Amino acid sequence: MHIDVAIDQLKGLISVLDRYRETGFEEAMNEVKKIANEMEIEIVFSEKRIIQRKKQFNESASEVATQSAIEAFRVNYFIYIVDQARTSLYIRFEQFQKYEETFGLLLNLKKLKDVNNDSLKSFCINLEGFLKHGEHSDIDGKDLFIKLRILRETLPKEINRAMEVLKYIRQMDGCFPNAWVAYRILLTIRVTVASAERSFSKLKLIKSYLRSTISQERLNGLAILSIEKELVEKLDYVNLISTFASKNPRRVIFK
Repeated sequence: MHIDVAIDQLKGLISVLDRYRETGFEEAMNEVKKIANEMEIEIVFSEKRIIQRKKQFNESASEVATQSAIEAFRVNYFIYIVDQARTSLYIRFEQFQKYEETFGLLLNLKKLKDVNNDSLKSFCINLEGFLKHGEHSDIDGKDLFIKLRILRETLPKEINRAMEVLKYIRQMDGCFPNAWVAYRILLTIRVTVASAERSFSKLKLIKSYLRSTISQERLNGLAILSIEKELVEKLDYVNLISTFASKNPRRVIFK
């Protein structure tokens, strides 16, 4: 999947969650009731005991309205979970939006063909700054501006995607060097990164309730060993133990 496709998919998914937050609880309850009836389970929402306290002299004597058990479940669980999911998606969406602002004209060929020269030049200069590391930049913004002006006029009409543009530039064999670099960088940006998610999954397995007092240093070490399991299996434990023993001799004098 490419970033432009991922952005469109995330927009749609966030919109679905927004609608589901408002109207999805009733649908979920109907589905739950159906499953409960099939399993012959009674649906009961436990109600919290209301703690009565003595009112102060400056407080209103009117009774405080309390939520029903179903309403409390909707507010404290259903909406909370949906909001957490939406927040996670929105954080990723913001990152993709930044990429879209940076590489937008390369992603959308219609915009590239319709944009005026001043805006195109400003885009190329900004992209040069974005891809700059110290004094070195991956592209030359002025040369990219010239090449993109030529490229958008020479692209065949059937080309609509960034990947197709890259293939076309490759066929030109060095005619658009800066555009070649820019499109390669754009198309190698990861859409999803699962390594962090796998790390958190491992962390849940390692730090269970039986290891609630484990130190941070030991937890980090166990997490690294678990994440890099394939590398650990190739290690020679005999040499490691010998090296560790030689560097940490126990000088104990027994009487």
